Amino acid sequence: MGVLSNLEPASVFYYFEEICSIPHTSHHEKALSDYCVQFAKAHGLACRQDEMGNVLIKAPATPGYEKEPGLILQGHLDMVGDKTADCPLDLEKDAIHPVVDGGYVCAEGTTLGGDDGIAVAYALAVLDAKDIPHPALEVVLTVCEEVGLLGASAMDFSDLEGRLLLNIDSEEEGVLTAGCAGGRRVECHLPITRAAVTGTAVKADIAGLVGGHSGTEIHKGRANAIALLGRWLTLLTENGVDYAALALSGGAKENVIPKESSITLVLPAGITEGVHTAAAQFAAQVQAEYGTADPAICLQLTEQGCGAFSALDADSTQRLRKALLLMPWGVQAMSMDVPGLVETSLNLGVAEMDEQEAILRFSLRSSVPSAKELLSCKLQTLTELLGGSVRFHGDYPAWTYARKSALRDRCVAVYEAQYGAKPQIVAIHAGLECGILSGKIDGLDCISFGPNLLHVHTPNERADIASVARVWEYLKTILAYKA
Repeated sequence: MGVLSNLEPASVFYYFEEICSIPHTSHHEKALSDYCVQFAKAHGLACRQDEMGNVLIKAPATPGYEKEPGLILQGHLDMVGDKTADCPLDLEKDAIHPVVDGGYVCAEGTTLGGDDGIAVAYALAVLDAKDIPHPALEVVLTVCEEVGLLGASAMDFSDLEGRLLLNIDSEEEGVLTAGCAGGRRVECHLPITRAAVTGTAVKADIAGLVGGHSGTEIHKGRANAIALLGRWLTLLTENGVDYAALALSGGAKENVIPKESSITLVLPAGITEGVHTAAAQFAAQVQAEYGTADPAICLQLTEQGCGAFSALDADSTQRLRKALLLMPWGVQAMSMDVPGLVETSLNLGVAEMDEQEAILRFSLRSSVPSAKELLSCKLQTLTELLGGSVRFHGDYPAWTYARKSALRDRCVAVYEAQYGAKPQIVAIHAGLECGILSGKIDGLDCISFGPNLLHVHTPNERADIASVARVWEYLKTILAYKA
């Protein structure tokens, strides 16, 4: 028996545990995609799988629903794979280990993958059931959503007949999402030159940050571990410390606020009083600025031996410092039309360096296309001023809020009947595939909802068991609704 076998709804948690047992981080969803195809074949359902691994499963209407408008159930197969520093799992190859913790399901040392494994579990549970009335269903399960909505961008939707789409990729029960930001990925490449340097190699680790989802949590005032490296290097410079950069790393994914980073420096004079002073200033400054939103930030210095090293020369080291210090990150503008909505932001999510270049990877979002272009231009201009180049990819459009929506009206009515209260209707700053599908399918009416998922994209992620059950009842009622 599985560890989730005693939870209700049993069918949903059965399939969710099945999904957890199959590695499915972005770009590694093939096994889960194949599982969904085999599920469809075993249930006698029409199915197609494209070269990327996107899956479409079609189910006929149940008796009495043949004349009702068809519905599309949509979610994504991939998950963000993040883990604690001491977790031995390779999330590209190993299963995640779900556990029950009070009223929540979480995972041992890793992200849970509720974003968006819960959508896949709901869809398979619906298709497996014999007692859930529904119109004709088309289940669309995409790949590579978390790395720029790549699967939805590439998928052919010409054979979809439904024009009502339920996207189950929101993370707060009682909130119906009806619009989202567009975005793109940006890579800033800085060429470097190395030279022979003698001294003590000292690794600086910045850790203890909260991190989080760069769309839904970018406004919470949390620090960025990679950007903090720029502050650390600048404090060293201001305290007269001579150093050369040797190695750089930070972050896990472009769309995850980085909670850890490190830079290894060669200090010709070792750890001097100036280094200690800079470390003390760093601790005081981050506590003053992030003591409420990100209180556990720490800087740890570790000597790694003395000798001769091939480190960045002085010019390359200072250009890297300036890039880490000056590259924009976080909220850039709030919406003037929707109170509380982030309009434009970017997340410096990954930093890495090899023998030839340093690369800074961003996830950029905006609900205003011109603002997205302007921010892209700023990144490109700054990178070029520092002697580098920029690559853009993973562009996806915004999902514009529709003033009239029959599907939204239906979902509101069902919610009021089940919960005895009105749901919250929002547009969000995170990217959803509804924008891509709306651009490809004429007349598509979309809504997005889901159960309570906490701390997604982090090893602290957890799914609210009771909320999963309530949203399951909500979904079934929407499916059974007759116009």
